[in-house]
Amino acid sequence: MKFKFILYILLTSVSIIEVKAQDPIFTQYFLVPESLNPAFTGTLVTGYTGLIHRSQWPNENRRIDTEYAFINGPIGREREMGLGLTILNQREVFTNYNYVQINGVYSYNVNLNNDWRLRLGIEAGYGHKNFNFSSLLLEDQINSNDGSINGGSIDPGVLNYNGKINFFDISSGILLYSDKAWFGASLKHLNKPNIAFTDYANVPLELFLSLHGGYSLSLDDTHLSFFPDETNVLLTANYMKQAQYNRLDFGTALDIKPFIFGVIAATNPEGKSNNSHLFTSVNLFGSIQLNRFVFGYSYDINTSKLGNTQGVHELSLTWQIGRECSSCDNYLVKHPWGRNY
Repeated sequence: MKFKFILYILLTSVSIIEVKAQDPIFTQYFLVPESLNPAFTGTLVTGYTGLIHRSQWPNENRRIDTEYAFINGPIGREREMGLGLTILNQREVFTNYNYVQINGVYSYNVNLNNDWRLRLGIEAGYGHKNFNFSSLLLEDQINSNDGSINGGSIDPGVLNYNGKINFFDISSGILLYSDKAWFGASLKHLNKPNIAFTDYANVPLELFLSLHGGYSLSLDDTHLSFFPDETNVLLTANYMKQAQYNRLDFGTALDIKPFIFGVIAATNPEGKSNNSHLFTSVNLFGSIQLNRFVFGYSYDINTSKLGNTQGVHELSLTWQIGRECSSCDNYLVKHPWGRNY
């Protein structure tokens, strides 16, 4: 019957979304690198916290809202370790789907020499996925005589679906960084948790690989004297792969204290079909630093054939926790992705 066929398509689509879709990706990953790699936890010599909100394809039924919040700081006599907490929340308007995950994070730092440091990180926590199957309208709920809607369905295909999933998740990362450059790699979902909506199915959450890096070039050492002092050019790149999906973001920004302005290109380097697009979006971003607070905004301009998606908006706020210490020579340090704190 028609309604059963629609139900089948819907449930199949949900399964595809859960198995194949990428993890949430933020355009401003360089301002909130904790969302990519747990090894960034504790890289400042003081507490650090922030949050970011992403609204994808607003004003449409396909709208997806994502929030990520974190707090971390160094511990140990030499601040060689870091501890943190992260919270991820994602929800889809059309499907009424919601995903929440809370992780604890630990990192350990090794000083290789006076310039370079190596940091290892691991995070673990619990995820919760919720899909409200009770909102579906099925064939046996419709009275064919007058069109009225009856109570719940007795369709066994629906009764076997759970509306909620809880799972344990583990991720890890490594970071090599100095005052001017950083290179990192992370691998999420190491234990491949089962995220199937049915009781007896096994649908593993695919591994998410990220290779990322950045470099800060000071213009003080160049002949471009018309720029203010302490002006930097920031270069950044981030390659991500999950199952058959892949993405490469790369871009540049001009850091003129207290502002940063830049552009990032989002690409699909390993197209899987003739309909794949190499360039999927051009992402403009900017930020302003006020004391220990950094406010950021980005807008992704769609360049694919998806139509009028209304773009993607991101708002971020990060800040340093703790009092300034004028007698501590190492308190205001350069963050590994080029920001001064």
